[in-house]
Amino acid sequence: MKILVTGSKGFIGKNLIAELKNREYTDVFEYDKDSESVLLDKYCKEADFVFHLAGVNRPKDQTEFMKSNFGFTSTLLDTLKKYHNACPVMISSSIQAELDNPYGESKKAGESLLFDYSKETGAKVLVYRFPNVFGKWSRPNYNSAVATFCYNIANDLPIHVNDPNVMMNLVYIDDVVKELINALEGKGNKEKEFCVVPVFHTVKLGEIVDLLYSFRESRNERSIPNMSDRFTKKLYSTYLSYLSEDQFSYDLKMNIDQRGSFTEFIRTPDRGQVSVNISKPGITKGNHWHHTKNEKFLVVSGNGVIRFRKPDENKIVEYFVDGNEMKVVDIPVGYTHNIENIGDTDMVTIMWVNEPFDPENPDTHYLEV
Repeated sequence: MKILVTGSKGFIGKNLIAELKNREYTDVFEYDKDSESVLLDKYCKEADFVFHLAGVNRPKDQTEFMKSNFGFTSTLLDTLKKYHNACPVMISSSIQAELDNPYGESKKAGESLLFDYSKETGAKVLVYRFPNVFGKWSRPNYNSAVATFCYNIANDLPIHVNDPNVMMNLVYIDDVVKELINALEGKGNKEKEFCVVPVFHTVKLGEIVDLLYSFRESRNERSIPNMSDRFTKKLYSTYLSYLSEDQFSYDLKMNIDQRGSFTEFIRTPDRGQVSVNISKPGITKGNHWHHTKNEKFLVVSGNGVIRFRKPDENKIVEYFVDGNEMKVVDIPVGYTHNIENIGDTDMVTIMWVNEPFDPENPDTHYLEV
């Protein structure tokens, strides 16, 4: 199948083309505003499907809305008719097409042109009225408010919110791309005359801003957002894509003493805490037990032994651990326990605990194994 994508360098176009290639669609014609006009003839002659994503959102002159969003659509359809190519055509419109503004009017005009084209040629047309689309590669101060807020907050720039209670209707770029490829394969979703992305999110603008600021602060808190919430998961991925390239890494606080070190890596409100423990040769750490707190130990480098004993018994249980075996050891409640480095190199242990450490309620009781 030969697929023409107009607006190939735009936000949706880049994401769509990347996924088409991932799915091994090899004949993708990429056309953008800087492409040679002669290519449009070639592509329209050969295309088996057209994704018409070209358009403008924030031109310097408002007359550009009609010129680009309506004018180029007319050129595209005329070129298809020139070669008697009645392949399916998808067009990216906007919910703004229902509003009385220059952008909405240009999108509405493009829709009408496509519907008339379908009646004239019999070609299948798919009109998507997208709400706010967010995700990676969206241009700040151009494509969406979410892109602007992500960029500014990630880079410590101010933002301006007129009304935090405004409800935002949003679709995520991966959901958009999935729907567009479904449409290509004849499995798209439609409501009356318009096509729709079935997965969408309705969120207050103020809640989005609060989440973004919490993402920025999460590095200091070593926290991870609630990934079970679909919108939070998608917004966090989007936010990270706006970090500048010198911001990808950040430091953790290492608690170092003569025994080695202990470093908290990740804290979550509902999935516990992950830390990295380094023990010097011959060093034993632990010798405590918990009422409710439970842990998992995974030695990833070096050799050691984990010992357990019930507080009222003398029997000691031993588990030998080796970084070459990747064996997880559960630390049940009610057992005093320790871990000893019995090798001749540093022993590195990944430790998970079911709750972030609370100094007011540590639930850690000293007792030698």
